[in-house]
Amino acid sequence: MNLKDRAIATLERIAPAESASAHCDIPCGIYDPHDAQLAAHSVIRMMMLIEGLPVPTTDDKKAIDAYSMQLARHTGVKEDHAVICEREIVILWTDYFKPEHLEKHPNLHEVVWKATKLTSTVKQSLNMQAAQDLLASTQQIAEIFWDTKGVPTRRQPSNQPSGGEIVYPQPK
Repeated sequence: MNLKDRAIATLERIAPAESASAHCDIPCGIYDPHDAQLAAHSVIRMMMLIEGLPVPTTDDKKAIDAYSMQLARHTGVKEDHAVICEREIVILWTDYFKPEHLEKHPNLHEVVWKATKLTSTVKQSLNMQAAQDLLASTQQIAEIFWDTKGVPTRRQPSNQPSGGEIVYPQPK
């Protein structure tokens, strides 16, 4: 180890650097509720696929294995997208929304709390109503988000197999 490396190592021991973290490693200021809405749509779609799986009626091991594999796969994706939805909502809640947003939208805390609770519900069960409620919550968060930026929104058909709508900012 050369003198420079020893000096740096000594400095790191004496005054170690503090850790910092953010959703993108820098305070970028770029936030958007779109990913939460897409994740909620994915949760709904996975539930649709799970509900549509034909349950084997025989002791055919191959059919049971195929059913089990598809069920596990769809369930895993459903849960992964519920986690994505939750993460995106929490990022908005902790990094973007400020006290002045709560003053303008006094129901914001309740909407975010309900949405994060719904992400847990859809991870723990096959509850299509909870999935639909999660989508509605993400849409409400999107409308509030864009309102805090002074941007009007529009609801548009998602054109996805899950149906429903997605909230978009109006083009200027």
